[in-house]
Amino acid sequence: MISSQRQHLILSRLRTRGAVRITALSKELGVSAMTIRRDIADLADKGLLKRVHGGAITTSTLLAEPLFSVKSQMDIGLKDAIAQEAVKYVAPGDVIAIGGGTTAYVFAQHLLESQQSSGITILTNSIPVAELVQALETKDVEVIVTGGVITRSNSLVGPIADKVVGSLRVNTVFLGTHSVSIPHGFLMPNSLEAATDMALMSIADRTIILTDHTKWQCTSLSLFARFDQVDTVITDDGLDPVAAKQTKELVKELVLAKQTEQNQESEHIQ
Repeated sequence: MISSQRQHLILSRLRTRGAVRITALSKELGVSAMTIRRDIADLADKGLLKRVHGGAITTSTLLAEPLFSVKSQMDIGLKDAIAQEAVKYVAPGDVIAIGGGTTAYVFAQHLLESQQSSGITILTNSIPVAELVQALETKDVEVIVTGGVITRSNSLVGPIADKVVGSLRVNTVFLGTHSVSIPHGFLMPNSLEAATDMALMSIADRTIILTDHTKWQCTSLSLFARFDQVDTVITDDGLDPVAAKQTKELVKELVLAKQTEQNQESEHIQ
């Protein structure tokens, strides 16, 4: 298969899936990962896709939230590293809030497997996070679901969610983000989701943003938090040194989670 045929297939997969992984394409097409990287780089230069850690996403997903099922397959190693750091910010018996998105979901997975989850209460607008708690054999964790309108990322948003959130109080809120804009702050493509994230922040004593380094390369529409409204940003050590320095000057605390060899992706596109 020549390069133009491979690239046509890559674009076809992106149209149906929203995202592709290098390892999967390499296996499907029977070529090396290096060949797929070159094809993706060529398509990115033409503005036909966006390169991300371990694969690519369609350019349309820069302004529209990808499906939860698509996002959950991307940057798994990065999310694990971030989640492991985030668990350290929870103590047994805490009342916390967890927002939508796959990074927050991976955090919830690690938290529920840890001793820190003992006796905690979780307020969430994430259907997958609520299902995680419901599936637990132990009933030591209580979950409160906001209700609301379901987004593509399986989050509950809108006036109903905001009203429920506004009547409660939590120690810490853990939120993901679609993009990070220096010096402005953190953004989402869905204005209703941005509003619900703002509501969650308003009832929390502490706000922690969980996001991998690729989000500094994206753009989005709705600002939900300025840097000075956030206590801690936990990302991975793949963040560009210049972006890390700029972010550290704007936020109270920046944590760079170090990937273990087990968590590192074999393919890394930048």
